[in-house]
Amino acid sequence: MPKTVKPVLLGALKQRRLARASDALQVAAVFGILLPLLAMLADGAATNLDTSFSWINFVNRFSALAGTAILLLHLILVARVPWIESIVGLDRLTGAHKQLGKPLLYILSIHVATAIWATADQDGISLWDGLMMLVTHYQEMLIALVGFGLMIVVTVSSINAARRKLSYEVWYLIHLTSYIAVLLSIPHQFEFGSEFLAQPWLSTYFAGLYIFVLVNVVWFRSLQPLIRSLRLGIKVTKVEPTSNNSTSVYVAGKNSEKFDFHSGQFYMVRVMTLRDFWKPHPFSASSSTGENFLRFTIGNRGDFTARMQSIKLGTRIVLEGPYGIFTEAKRTKQKVTLIAGGIGVAPIRSLAEQLASKPKDLTIIYRANNATDAALAKELVHIAKDRGHSLHVLTGERSGRVPWLPKSLTDKNVLPDYVLLTQLAPEILKSDVYVCGPTQWTNEFLGTLKKLSIPKEQIHVEEFAW
Repeated sequence: MPKTVKPVLLGALKQRRLARASDALQVAAVFGILLPLLAMLADGAATNLDTSFSWINFVNRFSALAGTAILLLHLILVARVPWIESIVGLDRLTGAHKQLGKPLLYILSIHVATAIWATADQDGISLWDGLMMLVTHYQEMLIALVGFGLMIVVTVSSINAARRKLSYEVWYLIHLTSYIAVLLSIPHQFEFGSEFLAQPWLSTYFAGLYIFVLVNVVWFRSLQPLIRSLRLGIKVTKVEPTSNNSTSVYVAGKNSEKFDFHSGQFYMVRVMTLRDFWKPHPFSASSSTGENFLRFTIGNRGDFTARMQSIKLGTRIVLEGPYGIFTEAKRTKQKVTLIAGGIGVAPIRSLAEQLASKPKDLTIIYRANNATDAALAKELVHIAKDRGHSLHVLTGERSGRVPWLPKSLTDKNVLPDYVLLTQLAPEILKSDVYVCGPTQWTNEFLGTLKKLSIPKEQIHVEEFAW
């Protein structure tokens, strides 16, 4: 018998609610940045700008407030605050965090440059002498400059060209220094910041923001996951090969405690060994909601993922999460099309079993290199048969004409890629579409979706990347 699944709210009303919640968060973020800038202007900071020094000082003060506000927003975006993450999703929050990186660095660079320029202009000395005066006479300025240097390193490491050359572990270690950079910048703000000193409420506002960010980062990224995982005694209970390139790792806690997550979500998994305890890695759950174990199906991509293939039973695990909105919470249509590429099948398998549906509501397309690499394919076949889903497992060499499809399929058919897709998923135009796979493959598939003009609200993406 098909599994009984709890009904879910669908339709335009739900879509509007989701959009309003997202809009409200964006308005709050913009307001948090504009408030100190408007307060500065209201205090008359833009009056009497009749000398070069007054202009330089104005830009310096303005960039200081803007940079500080954006910096705090930059941090809260990746603090993994549950009520924020449940609305926007960690992937979008991380994306916004990346996009803010360069503008933030530019604003802070303007602040540093104008601080040196103002000092040199006021004392009638060279820019170099102005810099030397700041760092030799004021310890807080030297500390802040070191923090600025660390932020440059962090930002450069996030550039796509640099990310491609760095391993996840090196990239993660570099990004840990961003917190040190922020801490180093705080003393000079409250010691020399003219806006902070002139308007006590403004210094209280920023102090409150710093505390809010610090508490959320420390609690949600460190203490809460550690305390919860140690209390439940979460550890590896089973390791099971699922194909020649992937393995399913099962974890469980004391007293067969059930794991509360939504199908499609992922966890940041921290393996408590001397080699790996300091860095978490993201893995989607491939098991079902409400079971007394949690399963991660992990492809061997080298380094950490290779070690996970032979992880010892009983190894302690710390779980951060669950995270992500690649779930039914974002669904607004009765029909659903699930698209998986490679090991991206993990959350798709979980969704296939748990989504509320009637027979023929769901269409699943699974792309794998070959039958032996099609992890969880047997489970998908069983789920599709049991619940009346339509399933297509596509294997074989990549097509040159339609890269996300196998060559064998496109060689037999000269129809455009979007027509081939509608043949595989006839209901896709009126479906919610969930896509998970490697970045390049996902982008290729999204290119085909774009040709069908499916509204972006119906497309949900979980990229298999860091």
